[in-house]
Amino acid sequence: MKRPYIFCHMLVSMDGKIMGNYMDTPQGIKAQEVFYDIAFGEKPYYHHQGWLSGRVTTDDNFTFYKKPRIDENAEKVAEGDYIANAHAGMYYVSIDPNGRLGWEKDTLMYEDTRAHVIEILTAKAGNAYKALLRKLHISYLIVGEDQIDFEVMLAKLKESFHIETLMLGGGGVLNWSLIQQGLCDEVSLVVASAADGSNQTPTLFEMRENFSNDRPIEFALQEATIMDEAALWLRYKVKEVKRHE
Repeated sequence: MKRPYIFCHMLVSMDGKIMGNYMDTPQGIKAQEVFYDIAFGEKPYYHHQGWLSGRVTTDDNFTFYKKPRIDENAEKVAEGDYIANAHAGMYYVSIDPNGRLGWEKDTLMYEDTRAHVIEILTAKAGNAYKALLRKLHISYLIVGEDQIDFEVMLAKLKESFHIETLMLGGGGVLNWSLIQQGLCDEVSLVVASAADGSNQTPTLFEMRENFSNDRPIEFALQEATIMDEAALWLRYKVKEVKRHE
């Protein structure tokens, strides 16, 4: 395989939401612990070298909508990708086509997990932003002119950072885009025994024009496990995706 094996691992409410007030309930908090242990705990089920998220998910959880401290007078950087750390062992891969995320250092902590940051850019990202990333020793890959070429991105992640297994971690638009393109192999859902009924929060899969559509995808249930009263763990294989030109 020229790309990493990809599993989409997500926490969802009983009404399919990946964010919301349900997460603050006792059942939601317990389900979050189950979610973390499966992928990042002391004895994880998955043994991956990184996880991938979209720009909004990154801002919500790590950069908190800070503005990048760029220098518009920065010297011209070298063309192409920048590999700051090819042997980190664990990576956080962030989709950021135009270069907007306000990173302040090259690593992040998610609970007890430390990861080196990799920014995924297009040619639209400016020189000043790339200069900032280099100053912070944050790796970046340029994988498209106007939009992210996911196949190129995945091939580069495997070749340059030795990522054999990658976790796909939202948001819903990114999840659905990769699944529709046949670039996700497995879906792992931790379903919290809670819901809040909101119609203002994102769902597990969401289409967006120019990225994906509502052509249905089928899944094959592999395993269903009751973790405790707070959570149900469901594992699916993604059925073969037929390409539609």
